[in-house]
Amino acid sequence: MTMTDLPAPTSGPGVFFDGRTSARQNVRVTLGSSGLQMTDSTGHVLADWPYDEIDELNAPDNVLRLGRRHDPVLARLEVFDANFAHAIDVRAEYVDRTGAIHRRQRLHVIGWTVLATLALVAVSYWGIPAIADRIAPAVPVAVERRLGEAVNMQVRNQLDTRNAGAGFDCGNNANEQAGRAALDKMIKRLESSANLGLPLRASVIRRPEANAIALPGGQIYVFQGLIEKADNPDEVAGVIGHEIGHVAHRDNTKGMLQGAGLSFLFGMLLGDFVGGGAVVYAAKTVLQSSYSREAETAADGYGAELMKKVHGDPRALATMLAKIGGATEPGMKILLDHPETKARIAAISRIVPDGPPIPFLSAPEWAALKRICAG
Repeated sequence: MTMTDLPAPTSGPGVFFDGRTSARQNVRVTLGSSGLQMTDSTGHVLADWPYDEIDELNAPDNVLRLGRRHDPVLARLEVFDANFAHAIDVRAEYVDRTGAIHRRQRLHVIGWTVLATLALVAVSYWGIPAIADRIAPAVPVAVERRLGEAVNMQVRNQLDTRNAGAGFDCGNNANEQAGRAALDKMIKRLESSANLGLPLRASVIRRPEANAIALPGGQIYVFQGLIEKADNPDEVAGVIGHEIGHVAHRDNTKGMLQGAGLSFLFGMLLGDFVGGGAVVYAAKTVLQSSYSREAETAADGYGAELMKKVHGDPRALATMLAKIGGATEPGMKILLDHPETKARIAAISRIVPDGPPIPFLSAPEWAALKRICAG
C-alpha cells in the first residue's frame, strides 16, 4: 500500500519551537479548513498558521520542518510522521515535498522559453526584414561607408583564397595599368548619371567566376571571369550598372541587416561594425545569398536605364545575363532556362535606346581591359 492509498490524517504529533526560547514543545497539530493549529498537552492553542502562509524550511529527508512566512519571531514546527507530512503538503501552497510546485515551475519555464523562441523566430522572419527595409534608406552615407569598409575586409579575406593581398586586385602592375585606366573611364561615365550621392570605387579582382558584387558605401568588385566572358565593353558596363542599382537601392545594406540580424543592427546603431562575429556573418551573407526577385528586377531596370542615359546599349545587360544564366552575384543559383531569368532578359530587351549606342571604350581600350589581369 502506498502513502496515497492510506486515509489522510487530520491531525498528528509535532515538535513546536516558539522562536522566543530554545525550548521544544510536543504539540498536537490539527489540519483545519484554512490552516494548521498547534495545541499543547492541556489543549492550549500555541499557534494558528494559515496554509497560504506556511513555508517549508531546510531539514533532513525524514523531517518536515515548517515556518510561517514573514514571521519576525522565526517560530517553527517539525513533523516526523511521513503520512501526516504528506497531508500537510497537499494543503499548504508553499510546501513541495512531492515536487509538484517544482514541476509546475519547470513547465512554466519551458513554456516561456518556447514562447520566447517563437517570438525571436517571428522577429527574425518578419520583424528584421521590415526593420531593415525602413532603416537602410535612412542610413547616412558616412555610416554606410564605414559599414562597407568593415565588411570589405571580411569579403576580401573570403574571396582571396590564395592570400595574394594587394596582388589580388588587377590593374596595379605596369602591363595592367592601361586596363585600369579603361575601367576608370567606364566607371566615370556610369557614375556621372547615377546621382548616387557617394563616390563609386570599382576594382577587378582575380576570381574566375563571371560575377560582380557591390558592398555598402559604393565598393564594386568585378570578377576577372566576367571580363573574360564579355564580348564587348557594354556587356561589362551593363553588369556594373546592375550593381550600381543595388548600391542606389541600398539592397546590400538591407541584405546584411536581414542576414546578420539583431547583433549587426545594434552594431550599426552603436557605430561598432568591426567587433564580434556579426560583421563576419554579414560578409558571408553578401557572398552566399542572392537578392530577392524584386531587388534583382529593380537592379536590372536601374542598370538598363542607366545604360540608356549614358547612351550605351541597355540590352547588353540582357545579353550578359543570357551568357551567365542570370547569376550576376556569387550566391545566385539561377539557370538560364529558369522562368525568372527568361522574364528578366525579356524585360531588359524591351528597353530601346534613344539612338545608336556610343561605345564605352575604343578598340585599344577594350583590349587593354581584357588584359587587366594579365599579371
